[in-house]
Amino acid sequence: MRLDKLLSQLGAATRSQCRELIKAGRVRVSGIVPRSGEEAVPPGAEITLDGKRLDTRLDRYVMLNKPKDVLTAAEDRRMRTVMDLLPPVYAALGCMPVGRLDRDTEGLLLLTTDGELGHRLLSPKRHVDKTYIARVEGWLDEEDRAAFAAGIQLKDFTALPAALEIIAPDMGRVTVREGKYHQVKRMFGARGKPVKELKRTAFGPLTLDESLRPGEWRELTEEECAALYAVAGMEHE
Repeated sequence: MRLDKLLSQLGAATRSQCRELIKAGRVRVSGIVPRSGEEAVPPGAEITLDGKRLDTRLDRYVMLNKPKDVLTAAEDRRMRTVMDLLPPVYAALGCMPVGRLDRDTEGLLLLTTDGELGHRLLSPKRHVDKTYIARVEGWLDEEDRAAFAAGIQLKDFTALPAALEIIAPDMGRVTVREGKYHQVKRMFGARGKPVKELKRTAFGPLTLDESLRPGEWRELTEEECAALYAVAGMEHE
Protein backbone atom coordinates (compact mmCIF):
# COMPACT_ATOMS: atom_id res chain seq x y z
CA MET A 1 0.00 0.00 0.00
CA ARG A 2 1.17 3.54 -0.73
CA LEU A 3 2.62 5.33 2.26
CA ASP A 4 0.33 8.38 2.04
CA LYS A 5 -2.76 6.17 1.78
CA LEU A 6 -1.68 4.04 4.73
CA LEU A 7 -0.98 7.07 6.91
CA SER A 8 -4.39 8.49 6.03
CA GLN A 9 -6.14 5.21 6.87
CA LEU A 10 -4.35 5.14 10.20
CA GLY A 11 -5.87 8.52 10.98
CA ALA A 12 -2.61 10.49 10.94
CA ALA A 13 -4.13 13.22 8.72
CA THR A 14 -5.89 13.66 5.39
CA ARG A 15 -4.21 12.18 2.30
CA SER A 16 -2.89 15.56 1.15
CA GLN A 17 -1.70 16.47 4.66
CA CYS A 18 0.11 13.13 4.90
CA ARG A 19 2.00 13.94 1.70
CA GLU A 20 3.09 17.23 3.27
CA LEU A 21 4.24 15.41 6.42
CA ILE A 22 6.31 13.09 4.29
CA LYS A 23 7.82 15.97 2.29
CA ALA A 24 8.74 17.69 5.55
CA GLY A 25 10.75 14.64 6.62
CA ARG A 26 8.58 13.97 9.64
CA VAL A 27 7.86 10.38 8.61
CA ARG A 28 10.29 7.46 8.63
CA VAL A 29 9.82 3.94 7.32
CA SER A 30 12.05 1.47 9.13
CA GLY A 31 14.34 4.36 10.03
CA ILE A 32 14.58 5.74 6.48
CA VAL A 33 13.09 9.04 5.32
CA PRO A 34 10.91 8.24 2.27
CA ARG A 35 11.18 10.35 -0.85
CA SER A 36 7.43 10.62 -1.47
CA GLY A 37 4.04 9.35 -0.39
CA GLU A 38 3.86 7.16 -3.49
CA GLU A 39 6.38 4.70 -2.09
CA ALA A 40 5.00 1.27 -1.22
CA VAL A 41 5.27 0.22 2.42
CA PRO A 42 6.95 -3.19 2.83
CA PRO A 43 5.09 -5.72 5.02
CA GLY A 44 6.12 -5.43 8.66
CA ALA A 45 7.78 -2.05 8.19
CA GLU A 46 8.00 0.22 11.24
CA ILE A 47 6.55 3.67 10.60
CA THR A 48 7.18 6.65 12.83
CA LEU A 49 5.73 10.15 12.77
CA ASP A 50 7.74 12.80 14.60
CA GLY A 51 9.66 9.96 16.25
CA LYS A 52 6.53 8.22 17.55
CA ARG A 53 5.88 4.71 16.30
CA LEU A 54 2.48 4.21 14.67
CA ASP A 55 0.31 1.14 15.10
CA THR A 56 0.04 -0.01 11.48
CA ARG A 57 -2.48 -2.82 11.98
CA LEU A 58 -5.37 -2.50 9.55
CA ASP A 59 -7.45 -5.27 11.12
CA ARG A 60 -9.06 -4.39 14.46
CA TYR A 61 -11.29 -6.32 16.86
CA VAL A 62 -12.84 -4.51 19.81
CA MET A 63 -14.94 -5.50 22.82
CA LEU A 64 -16.95 -2.55 24.10
CA ASN A 65 -19.07 -2.43 27.24
CA LYS A 66 -21.80 -0.32 25.71
CA PRO A 67 -23.48 2.06 28.17
CA LYS A 68 -27.11 3.11 28.09
CA ASP A 69 -28.18 6.16 26.06
CA VAL A 70 -25.52 5.57 23.39
CA LEU A 71 -26.59 4.57 19.87
CA THR A 72 -25.17 1.58 18.04
CA ALA A 73 -24.47 3.54 14.88
CA ALA A 74 -21.58 4.95 12.90
CA GLU A 75 -22.72 8.54 13.45
CA ASP A 76 -25.67 10.59 14.60
CA ARG A 77 -26.20 14.35 14.65
CA ARG A 78 -28.04 14.45 17.96
CA MET A 79 -26.72 11.65 20.16
CA ARG A 80 -23.45 9.97 21.04
CA THR A 81 -22.73 6.75 19.20
CA VAL A 82 -20.52 3.80 20.07
CA MET A 83 -17.93 5.10 17.58
CA ASP A 84 -17.60 8.27 19.68
CA LEU A 85 -16.29 6.07 22.51
CA LEU A 86 -13.30 4.88 20.44
CA PRO A 87 -10.24 6.78 19.20
CA PRO A 88 -10.80 8.26 15.69
CA VAL A 89 -8.39 5.76 14.08
CA TYR A 90 -10.99 2.99 14.47
CA ALA A 91 -13.55 4.85 12.37
CA ALA A 92 -10.83 5.76 9.87
CA LEU A 93 -10.02 2.06 9.47
CA GLY A 94 -13.67 1.16 8.96
CA CYS A 95 -14.21 -0.55 12.29
CA MET A 96 -17.96 -1.07 12.68
CA PRO A 97 -20.38 -2.66 15.18
CA VAL A 98 -21.43 -6.27 14.59
CA GLY A 99 -25.18 -6.10 15.04
CA ARG A 100 -26.72 -3.60 17.42
CA LEU A 101 -27.83 -3.05 20.97
CA ASP A 102 -30.82 -0.82 21.67
CA ARG A 103 -30.25 2.65 23.10
CA ASP A 104 -31.34 1.51 26.58
CA THR A 105 -29.47 -1.83 26.43
CA GLU A 106 -25.94 -2.11 27.77
CA GLY A 107 -23.22 -4.72 27.67
CA LEU A 108 -21.03 -6.56 25.19
CA LEU A 109 -20.75 -5.12 21.70
CA LEU A 110 -18.25 -6.42 19.17
CA LEU A 111 -16.74 -4.06 16.60
CA THR A 112 -14.41 -5.09 13.79
CA THR A 113 -12.94 -4.03 10.47
CA ASP A 114 -13.67 -7.49 9.04
CA GLY A 115 -17.07 -7.12 7.39
CA GLU A 116 -17.22 -10.76 6.29
CA LEU A 117 -16.64 -11.94 9.86
CA GLY A 118 -19.42 -9.68 11.12
CA HIS A 119 -21.78 -10.86 8.40
CA ARG A 120 -21.19 -14.51 9.22
CA LEU A 121 -21.57 -14.02 12.96
CA LEU A 122 -24.98 -12.44 12.35
CA SER A 123 -26.13 -14.96 9.74
CA PRO A 124 -29.33 -16.79 10.80
CA LYS A 125 -27.79 -19.99 9.43
CA ARG A 126 -25.09 -20.02 12.11
CA HIS A 127 -27.29 -19.50 15.18
CA VAL A 128 -24.54 -17.76 17.17
CA ASP A 129 -25.66 -17.64 20.81
CA LYS A 130 -26.24 -14.33 22.56
CA THR A 131 -26.75 -14.16 26.33
CA TYR A 132 -28.52 -11.39 28.23
CA ILE A 133 -29.37 -10.54 31.83
CA ALA A 134 -32.88 -9.09 32.02
CA ARG A 135 -34.65 -7.42 34.93
CA VAL A 136 -38.41 -7.55 34.43
CA GLU A 137 -41.65 -6.34 35.94
CA GLY A 138 -43.26 -9.09 37.97
CA TRP A 139 -41.89 -12.49 39.06
CA LEU A 140 -40.41 -15.11 36.75
CA ASP A 141 -41.53 -18.71 37.22
CA GLU A 142 -41.23 -22.22 35.83
CA GLU A 143 -43.94 -21.54 33.25
CA ASP A 144 -41.79 -18.75 31.81
CA ARG A 145 -38.77 -21.02 31.63
CA ALA A 146 -40.80 -23.71 29.88
CA ALA A 147 -42.28 -21.21 27.42
CA PHE A 148 -38.82 -19.94 26.46
CA ALA A 149 -37.61 -23.52 26.02
CA ALA A 150 -40.55 -24.34 23.73
CA GLY A 151 -40.22 -21.20 21.57
CA ILE A 152 -42.49 -18.18 21.98
CA GLN A 153 -45.02 -17.15 19.36
CA LEU A 154 -44.70 -13.45 18.61
CA LYS A 155 -46.80 -11.34 16.26
CA ASP A 156 -44.65 -11.84 13.16
CA PHE A 157 -42.61 -14.97 13.91
CA THR A 158 -42.07 -17.77 16.39
CA ALA A 159 -38.86 -17.29 18.38
CA LEU A 160 -36.59 -20.30 18.42
CA PRO A 161 -36.31 -22.20 21.71
CA ALA A 162 -34.21 -20.24 24.20
CA ALA A 163 -32.66 -21.05 27.57
CA LEU A 164 -34.00 -19.03 30.49
CA GLU A 165 -32.31 -19.32 33.87
CA ILE A 166 -34.08 -17.60 36.75
CA ILE A 167 -31.39 -15.97 38.90
CA ALA A 168 -33.70 -13.80 41.03
CA PRO A 169 -37.48 -13.45 41.26
CA ASP A 170 -37.42 -10.54 38.79
CA MET A 171 -34.20 -11.37 36.93
CA GLY A 172 -33.34 -13.96 34.31
CA ARG A 173 -30.36 -14.99 32.20
CA VAL A 174 -31.57 -15.80 28.69
CA THR A 175 -29.60 -17.25 25.78
CA VAL A 176 -31.07 -16.88 22.29
CA ARG A 177 -29.86 -18.39 19.02
CA GLU A 178 -31.08 -15.55 16.83
CA GLY A 179 -31.06 -11.79 17.08
CA LYS A 180 -34.19 -10.29 15.62
CA TYR A 181 -35.34 -6.75 16.39
CA HIS A 182 -36.18 -6.29 20.10
CA GLN A 183 -36.43 -10.06 20.36
CA VAL A 184 -35.57 -10.57 24.02
CA LYS A 185 -37.80 -7.70 25.10
CA ARG A 186 -40.65 -9.04 22.98
CA MET A 187 -40.29 -12.56 24.37
CA PHE A 188 -40.57 -11.35 27.95
CA GLY A 189 -43.35 -8.99 26.93
CA ALA A 190 -45.29 -11.92 25.47
CA ARG A 191 -45.18 -13.46 28.93
CA GLY A 192 -46.65 -10.30 30.44
CA LYS A 193 -43.36 -9.32 32.08
CA PRO A 194 -41.92 -6.22 30.36
CA VAL A 195 -38.16 -5.72 30.51
CA LYS A 196 -36.94 -2.90 32.75
CA GLU A 197 -33.19 -3.40 32.23
CA LEU A 198 -31.24 -5.45 29.70
CA LYS A 199 -27.53 -6.23 29.49
CA ARG A 200 -25.74 -8.50 27.01
CA THR A 201 -23.07 -10.59 28.71
CA ALA A 202 -21.96 -12.94 25.92
CA PHE A 203 -21.82 -13.07 22.14
CA GLY A 204 -20.79 -16.43 20.70
CA PRO A 205 -17.51 -17.42 22.38
CA LEU A 206 -16.98 -13.92 23.80
CA THR A 207 -17.85 -13.13 27.40
CA LEU A 208 -18.03 -9.54 28.59
CA ASP A 209 -14.86 -8.54 30.41
CA GLU A 210 -16.25 -7.47 33.78
CA SER A 211 -13.24 -5.20 34.35
CA LEU A 212 -14.63 -2.92 31.63
CA ARG A 213 -16.89 -0.24 33.03
CA PRO A 214 -19.74 1.06 30.84
CA GLY A 215 -18.16 3.01 27.99
CA GLU A 216 -14.78 1.28 28.28
CA TRP A 217 -13.30 -1.01 25.65
CA ARG A 218 -10.32 -3.18 24.83
CA GLU A 219 -8.98 -5.04 21.82
CA LEU A 220 -9.60 -8.77 21.66
CA THR A 221 -6.87 -11.25 22.45
CA GLU A 222 -5.54 -13.59 19.77
CA GLU A 223 -7.40 -16.44 21.46
CA GLU A 224 -10.68 -14.52 21.37
CA CYS A 225 -10.21 -13.65 17.70
CA ALA A 226 -9.43 -17.26 16.83
CA ALA A 227 -12.59 -18.41 18.64
CA LEU A 228 -14.74 -15.92 16.70
CA TYR A 229 -13.31 -17.01 13.36
CA ALA A 230 -13.88 -20.66 14.28
CA VAL A 231 -17.56 -19.98 15.05
CA ALA A 232 -17.85 -18.09 11.77
CA GLY A 233 -16.26 -20.97 9.84
CA MET A 234 -13.37 -18.80 8.67
CA GLU A 235 -9.59 -18.97 8.83
CA HIS A 236 -7.85 -16.38 10.96
CA GLU A 237 -4.48 -15.30 9.63
